[in-house]
Amino acid sequence: MSTPATYADLGKAARDLFSKGFHFGQYKLEAKTKSSSGVEFTSNATSNHDSGAFTGSLETKYKWSEKGVTFTEKWNTDNVLQSEISVEDQLLKGLKLSLDANFAPQSGKKGAKIKTAYKQEYVHANLDLDVFSLTVYGSAVVGYNGFLAGYQLALDTSKDAKSLLSQSNFALGYNKDDLTLHTAIVNGNEYQGSVFHKINSRLEAGVQLSWQSGSHETRFGVGAKYTPDKDTTIRAKLNNASQFGVSYQHKVRDGVNLTLSTLIEGKNLNQGGHKFGIGLDFEA
Repeated sequence: MSTPATYADLGKAARDLFSKGFHFGQYKLEAKTKSSSGVEFTSNATSNHDSGAFTGSLETKYKWSEKGVTFTEKWNTDNVLQSEISVEDQLLKGLKLSLDANFAPQSGKKGAKIKTAYKQEYVHANLDLDVFSLTVYGSAVVGYNGFLAGYQLALDTSKDAKSLLSQSNFALGYNKDDLTLHTAIVNGNEYQGSVFHKINSRLEAGVQLSWQSGSHETRFGVGAKYTPDKDTTIRAKLNNASQFGVSYQHKVRDGVNLTLSTLIEGKNLNQGGHKFGIGLDFEA
């Protein structure tokens, strides 16, 4: 059996059907390149139709494969600088240690996390410490023969014992061949579930639902991804709020992908509120 996914990645196959390839209300540009010395560069730029706000980021990453070390630097248009250094499979096979720090020069706000991750054939565990807030984040997933069980928590050590546990989530799942099932309880009051099915090499489908005990609000959605050929991907999704989204992605040439997406408000067909988005990705 392969190593289980992290807790954050449980149910990811279904979530991707509802998120990837959709850029409603945005013009989005992404460029990736790699230098001869092995440094990877990723730049992003996004313009919001409604607000006119522009955001961007630049990330550089260098991997020292022989020593299992990765250096990552990131800057965004909010003028936040972020640096991360990680070491993997050096002290112990399956163990990854990271230090992630960020700093905003204008406001003086800063943050830092010490991260640990450990994975083996039947288990994947994470333990992080926020250095400034002294909050501990932990999660573990165990898996056997396709069945998965996971738990995630957050402990705010700055608070008293009654409110020490600030987050408590539990998940069960099944992942085998072309089928992925996922259920989760979030903080004891929100219940989530998803199903992902790879019907064949060209067609994938999924269902997501959630229910919150406090508001008795139920959210439900279905999504699909169809790949008619190696250069084209069509995505569609529909939820119980009568919002219908569709996306068309095409490989214009090697390293260039164009994505067109639109969101139709089914309850307000005549009043408007529909959104359109364009994404352009370059990779060299």
